[in-house]
Amino acid sequence: MRIAIFENIMTPGGHEVDFDRILVEELRALGHEVSFYVPEGFRFALDYRVSVRTLRGSVVSYSGVGGIRRLLRTAKRELHRLAWYRQLMREAETGAFDALILPTSTYRYLRALAKSSLRRSPVPVLFILHGINPQEAPRFFQAAVRLRAYPKIRPTVLTLGKDLFGRTAENIRCIYPPTFVPRDIDWQPGAARPLDEDKPLVIGFFGQYRREKRLEDFLEAYSAGHYTRSVRLLVQGSTMHPEDAADFERIIRKYRGRDDMTFLHQGLIGADWQRAIADVDALLMPYSAPRYRYHWGGMLFTAIGFQKPVVASDDMNPEVFASFSIGRTFPSGNLGALRAVLEDFINTFDAQQPRYAAALAQAAALYSPENFARRIAAILSE
Repeated sequence: MRIAIFENIMTPGGHEVDFDRILVEELRALGHEVSFYVPEGFRFALDYRVSVRTLRGSVVSYSGVGGIRRLLRTAKRELHRLAWYRQLMREAETGAFDALILPTSTYRYLRALAKSSLRRSPVPVLFILHGINPQEAPRFFQAAVRLRAYPKIRPTVLTLGKDLFGRTAENIRCIYPPTFVPRDIDWQPGAARPLDEDKPLVIGFFGQYRREKRLEDFLEAYSAGHYTRSVRLLVQGSTMHPEDAADFERIIRKYRGRDDMTFLHQGLIGADWQRAIADVDALLMPYSAPRYRYHWGGMLFTAIGFQKPVVASDDMNPEVFASFSIGRTFPSGNLGALRAVLEDFINTFDAQQPRYAAALAQAAALYSPENFARRIAAILSE
């Protein structure tokens, strides 16, 4: 099957980039031919080594604007989206591809589709939504139901349940998200560093720094813990906005001089990112936000892919922890509980590691990129 991916989200790195890589590499491994369609001026953060075609109309950014200017850009973004849909429809009609994937969609994509000729596409069009929260759900279902008469349009939600808040529709698919696995380094589960009680247990806090992740609260809880084995903390953060960069630097200065903490204020991409994850023994995700219940966690699914035990708040994809003993959770926002859980996790890690490893292997198999690609291909082949 010749599968086209329409990508219009530009980012310097992160899970969006790796998600596209999963689609490209795993669908190709199944024998499919993959290509990209992108807007004018689009720049990839990674060379996916497939053909790329350009559509007229550039990406419209909200960066640095607000008020009426933001509203104007919203209207312009909608017009460009409709123009891209028209061009993709012409490509589909000429037989340029056998199926089309929009890898990061929202209900707005579906709402716009109802006004576009692309809704009558002669080939399957799969809109991937990376989760639906309760506030979005009514608008999502309204947009999806309007498209029920068009069987080639297949809204597909990445979720850990079989439906969305007890509701579904005949044209909506729900599938598991994929794990992120190391693709550019030599790696085997548990092979990064043999555990030795005389060597520090290395735990890592990774990802884009945002204040909602409450890093400083976590560091206070970690610092107050009493540990019976040697432990070292690595904190890596990339920042997108000047105010976040300044706040992260303030935190780094506050903890400068501690030999059990290492800070890295920079983005990591590709092999550098993979080595950093592979070289720690466990991953920490203590940030709390209601959206983590409804949108799959990129760092959690990185931990599963790299088979690293975790400490996470209990609003981080609770379905995963209900099925697999891959680490420990604590009540969201409860710093006292976080401190107690961290202490117990670190102090019992050596004894519990075999149990974590077995559960991580099971989770990694269920959510594997290979299985994800098969689920995508099956929907396209219906």
